[in-house]
Amino acid sequence: MIAAPAVDLKGGRCVQLVGGRPEDEAVSLPDPVAVATDWHAKGFETLHIVDLDAALGSGDNAGMIERVAAATDAETQVGGGIRDEARVEAVLGLGVARAIVGTRAVEDPEWLAEVAERYPGRISVAADIRDGVVLRKGWTEGSELQVLDFLARLDELPLGGILCTDVGREGRLQGIDRHGVAAVGGGTRHPVWISGGVTTIDELDFLADLGAHGAVLGMALYTNTMDADEVGRRYGARGSANPTAPRS
Repeated sequence: MIAAPAVDLKGGRCVQLVGGRPEDEAVSLPDPVAVATDWHAKGFETLHIVDLDAALGSGDNAGMIERVAAATDAETQVGGGIRDEARVEAVLGLGVARAIVGTRAVEDPEWLAEVAERYPGRISVAADIRDGVVLRKGWTEGSELQVLDFLARLDELPLGGILCTDVGREGRLQGIDRHGVAAVGGGTRHPVWISGGVTTIDELDFLADLGAHGAVLGMALYTNTMDADEVGRRYGARGSANPTAPRS
């Protein structure tokens, strides 16, 4: 399993939000490139970049995404406001491994199928949820879709993975919903990434044992709640955790 630090961009800064609310910034750092290089130096070979402004329709951090992606040789996946093919092409053109689509994937299954076929293995789908209901438009609107129903309709597509974010737990350091995470993991054939509330190394071990492909880490790393050096050593490498590393 892979642990990837989140580099969330808002107004050119690296931020961490509480509960997905843009007005609740618990972390604000002025230099996202320095943040990315620091995570890479700690052993993280994958970075998760999100353009929060694009997701909310309030701006664009395309230039900063390019700088962050180019700053290290880490594999990068990018999400936030990717709602048409031009944006998909622009993001993938930066050399990132995967573009993550959310709102358009929920609202337009035919478009998602077309873009997934055009870029096999390079499109991931964001299943952002609150209380099991899939959200859209930067986590601001609910849909009528239950997450397992949404996942079922994605099974035949050549996706690069599913990113399931429990928005209600995002940034709160309250831990993951283990039952919900297990249900999501069993609800799709695609590689599953888990985000939202991952707080302890024990939870990373749980996700690894569950068969999750990866976990996106935010507040727990930025507040030193989780030991970044240990996480980087055990779960930072692409492919799998270090099987010889003792669990704490």
